[in-house]
Amino acid sequence: MGVAHRRLRDRQHPMTTTDTPKPAVVLVRPQLGQNIGMAARAMLNCGLDDLRLVAPRDGWPNPDATAAAVGADWVVERARVYDDCRAAVAEMARVYATSARPRDQVKRVLTPRAAGPDLHAATRGDGPAAVLFGPEKAGLENDEIALADTVIQVPLNPGFTSLNLAQAVLLVAYEWWTAADVTPGEQLLAGAGPSGRPATQAELEGFFRRLEDSLEATGYFNIPDKRPAMVRNLRNVFARARLTKAEVESLQGVVSALYLAPKMPRKRKRTAQSEEDPDG
Repeated sequence: MGVAHRRLRDRQHPMTTTDTPKPAVVLVRPQLGQNIGMAARAMLNCGLDDLRLVAPRDGWPNPDATAAAVGADWVVERARVYDDCRAAVAEMARVYATSARPRDQVKRVLTPRAAGPDLHAATRGDGPAAVLFGPEKAGLENDEIALADTVIQVPLNPGFTSLNLAQAVLLVAYEWWTAADVTPGEQLLAGAGPSGRPATQAELEGFFRRLEDSLEATGYFNIPDKRPAMVRNLRNVFARARLTKAEVESLQGVVSALYLAPKMPRKRKRTAQSEEDPDG
């Protein structure tokens, strides 16, 4: 019972520094060292670093886990090993169990997406929390699920719900991470310098006015009643493009080149007859 092995480094990983309380990830009877390492990598991708192992099949430490961690070896080396699941979550106020089915137990069931904010609320309000992940072949046993107050189920193709251990860890860890992330769901990747930023409404309006005035001067709006709709259509085309400052400046140059360029005589189409020698 209790901690069988623990390796710690006297340093903190810069990527895990945060004031947000973080849940522990508990791998129960994991079978392959590679899966442990890949799970550690998934954890660190999402800012988690408290890895706990319950009776790993191939013993501990496991060099395959370190090799598969690919940079997250720090998480592997800090992993704590326990003889049973109860000991691994002894100090936890909240326990979540990942399972494809509650196994005839009455439990609150959340998707990973719902579990993300729920984990944040739990660790802030109730205290430490842990998420249990079962072994690769059979998942968690009934008594292990019974330790949890909440079950996390991943909605997948009903015909094929099998997940690799690291995939399952990543799904839950990612939803925990993004629940507090402020990255916009969509953004324009602007280039370097001020010209790469999105164009302001004033800059767009300046271009639209210039374009409309040039088209007016060339007689494009030859039916007055249709002019408002034609102007709106043109504006909508450029509005959908979400132009940058540099692109608006380029279009301003295009308008100038087309409107101010001297009128060039059209080239006459050469025919077979015109190519013949007139003196022939």
